[in-house]
Amino acid sequence: MVATLDDCGRTGTSNAEERERSARETGILSGVPAYTPRAIDPLIEQLLTELSALFVVGPRATGKTTTAARYARTVIQLDREAEAVAFRADPDSALRELPEPVLLDEWQVVPGVLGAVKRAVDSRPEPGRFIVTGSVRSDLEAEVWPGTGRLTRLPMYGLTLREQLGDFRGPAFLDRVTSGDHLLPAANTPDLRGYLELILRSGFPEAALRLSEPARQRWLESYVDQVLTRDVEQVNAGRDPARLRRYFEAYALNTAGVVEDKAIYDSAGIDRKTAVAYEALLTNLLVIEALPAWTTNRLRRLVLSPKRHVVDAALVASILRLDVNAILRSGDLLGRLLDTFVVSQLRAEIVVSESRPRLYHVRQEQGRFEVDVLGELGGGQVVGMEVKASAAPTGSDARHLVGLRDRLGDAFLAGILFHTGPRAFTLAERVTAVPISALWSAT
Repeated sequence: MVATLDDCGRTGTSNAEERERSARETGILSGVPAYTPRAIDPLIEQLLTELSALFVVGPRATGKTTTAARYARTVIQLDREAEAVAFRADPDSALRELPEPVLLDEWQVVPGVLGAVKRAVDSRPEPGRFIVTGSVRSDLEAEVWPGTGRLTRLPMYGLTLREQLGDFRGPAFLDRVTSGDHLLPAANTPDLRGYLELILRSGFPEAALRLSEPARQRWLESYVDQVLTRDVEQVNAGRDPARLRRYFEAYALNTAGVVEDKAIYDSAGIDRKTAVAYEALLTNLLVIEALPAWTTNRLRRLVLSPKRHVVDAALVASILRLDVNAILRSGDLLGRLLDTFVVSQLRAEIVVSESRPRLYHVRQEQGRFEVDVLGELGGGQVVGMEVKASAAPTGSDARHLVGLRDRLGDAFLAGILFHTGPRAFTLAERVTAVPISALWSAT
């Protein structure tokens, strides 16, 4: 079934609230819980007044379809066979005459639809025509992706804590750093156990906002199962789910780590060739994402290996069957989960950040010098960030940030040491200890 909202105007002439009201009146969204506004909403609305087609890509169940549907007059769900059959047969004809903007959800089920979008945009390059969403990377299906120059990519991840709390309209965290704002903790800043409880809620809207803890655990377990079976079969048939699960478990144990490939594939009981294929597969399914190594001629003997992350720390806890108490008993996993959580909050904000930072990590050989996250800004300036599972960090905890400052000089804008305590305070020149909750503080 194709859903159309004929009484809604184009994106350039009607706002999202009007479209949502119309959708509810036509029954398309009847019974659906109230929409949770996303930080990307204003950007989508603005871009559709100028660009012909947007490509919103992110992990499954992070709210892409729900958000994109608010800006569409026609919704095509290609993972429904009844809607996909016409697009398999003749995507150009199926697209023709549909009320626009048209949302094409889960493009990867019918990859030929991208070529049809390209041809439609080439023939009529007007703004606000198409939104394409998907849960796999776009380079899976073709050596030359037809979206180049036609589809503008917008990454979308799970809910940040700012979005969950409904207070996301202020500047992104790294924009606040570049502006010299005071980085204050959020009201009711949690303690360490409280942080872990927030982490285990996850950023998936269904799990974070609507489910009790027992139901959330079941939902996350089911999510992992479906990624490793149904989603894998959809894009790469023939994988062994049991071996892939073992690899994902080994990867999750090493989230937020720079570790040799051999350590992971030996732990999973597979060979290197299989491990390389599995890592590429999980990357394409958007459940893992590596933080690349940063390089500069001011630092020598840098490790060039990426830092591996699962995109949502709650998935780590789910696949490893960890609760708060189990995490607290493992100092190594505690640090990894906090690091993974902080990176997930920063990563999700990049697309709406005015400073448009790029995220890296920095590590010298033999661990002599390392910084968990480095935000590279325009003009070569950087913000170094460390994550500590401590409520009272000291100057010693900031020694790597101080070392980075001393090596980079004026290029070093600020150092942030995230911690689990209640206060923000200065540790050294341009280096500040900041509660993790400052990531979602409104001030």
